[in-house]
Amino acid sequence: MRTRFKPDRGLTGRMLVTTFLLGLLYVVFVALLIALTKSALVAVVIAGALLFSQYWFSDRIALYAMHGRIVTPEEAPELHGVVDRLCALADMPKPTVAIADVDMPNAFATGRSPNKAVLCVTTGILRRLDPNELEGVLAHELSHIAHRDVAVMTIASFLGVLAGLTTRIGLWGGFGRSRDQNATVVVLTVVLVSAVVYALSFFLTRALSRYRELSADRAAAILTGHPSALASALTKVSGEIARIPSRDLRQAAAFNAFYFAPAIAPGLTLSSLFATHPPLERRLDQLAGIARELGEQG
Repeated sequence: MRTRFKPDRGLTGRMLVTTFLLGLLYVVFVALLIALTKSALVAVVIAGALLFSQYWFSDRIALYAMHGRIVTPEEAPELHGVVDRLCALADMPKPTVAIADVDMPNAFATGRSPNKAVLCVTTGILRRLDPNELEGVLAHELSHIAHRDVAVMTIASFLGVLAGLTTRIGLWGGFGRSRDQNATVVVLTVVLVSAVVYALSFFLTRALSRYRELSADRAAAILTGHPSALASALTKVSGEIARIPSRDLRQAAAFNAFYFAPAIAPGLTLSSLFATHPPLERRLDQLAGIARELGEQG
């Protein structure tokens, strides 16, 4: 699907490389599990079914988890109006529009394709942003849909989930409770391999997630022609999230990779390597550079 969002070859290349490396890891992982233990095959088959469900029903799963509900143009005319204008400007299909009754200011896009996408905003972000800022945020999320990185992130996260699940099963004795020394070696090997695969997939998906956020910022700023509005929204949302109780942020942390801004207050992350988003300063610097290129006033 071609849209008027600025193409990003860097993002496309990174998605292809990440998908290839994760696919290679998955093949090696499954081969090792089958070679080491017959019982792992059942787990892999089940996990494969879960992957299909996660991919095919990702929009419904996300909405359910965030308590979001689909809204009609009559229920949310202003929100639909902004989405209609942006989709016409970008020449792309309009996604399903939803609202989550959550005070945390945020937005996310999900779905397996541009024709099966959902764009969800929280009531918290609708209350806090002005129309120009909201337009920037929605353009950011629509660029994720247009670039198809939402679907890639959904698939990319699967291997980490599978490896983490296998590690826990092994540690809990899910591969058998035999006291035979050979069986113990097999279990320990499976746990070790799973842990390594989990770590590699974790860092690969985090690196892709950080880049795709910068790409979405660029695409949204160029499409709307107002990078300063997006920068203002970023600053406002990040500041408001810092005021949300950490208990509520931890509950929402599972969606960090898909949120407009991470559901984590500044200072809670251990390292940039573990972050799903680039630092706020880097995002603002990039938007300031785009504003200078476009000659944006104020």
